[in-house]
Amino acid sequence: MIGGVCFSHFFLCTFSVSVTLEPMPDDDRTPSGNVLDRLEKAEQLKLESKYADALAILEQLVLEDPENVSALEEIADNELSMERHDRARAAAKRAVALDPQSYTGEYILGFLLSRDEQWSEALAHLRKANKLKPNNPEILRCLGWALFSSNQRAQGIVTLERALNLDRENPLTLCDLGVSYLHIRNFSKAKALLGHALDIDPTNERVRECVEAVKRLERAAKVEGK
Repeated sequence: MIGGVCFSHFFLCTFSVSVTLEPMPDDDRTPSGNVLDRLEKAEQLKLESKYADALAILEQLVLEDPENVSALEEIADNELSMERHDRARAAAKRAVALDPQSYTGEYILGFLLSRDEQWSEALAHLRKANKLKPNNPEILRCLGWALFSSNQRAQGIVTLERALNLDRENPLTLCDLGVSYLHIRNFSKAKALLGHALDIDPTNERVRECVEAVKRLERAAKVEGK
């Protein structure tokens, strides 16, 4: 808390959007023929925000092959986009149970636990996802935020900086890192990062809220210092 303002609402600012983690080129689970075509169709529908249509394809794939890990991972991602967290969690858990190398499943489980502020459990999944898929900026972003939020602030900021170096125009990473600097009262750094996030995504209301919060907290800190 700074100047009587609580930071709890920033969590909603930073964990608000799911992303797709691309398959590794050497993935042993590469689906064949018709299945791959349908997965690609579902991916396209997801990118168009047609989540229900994508799920119809993916659920049919799982009916045909209950051990289709790629389809389960995509189901989890689509359910996450629809904010149906219990269903996303169930699909991700099934994917990880079938394939311990499912970094997408581990990431989604960590993401969901972070939303619930279950930091130690989230870190276990996010660290495993990062080990399975090093240098993925989205995994690093969520890992960095979880580290920072579990009072491992220095390591969290370093990890968020790594994520930003890998994806310099990601407004979510800029927002997370800006809020982290805001926590430690580095207002100039926070303003620069959040201002850049707003330049990239000027319609993002959550980023706008963070920018306004910087101004309020900076004023409050000046009053406290008098």
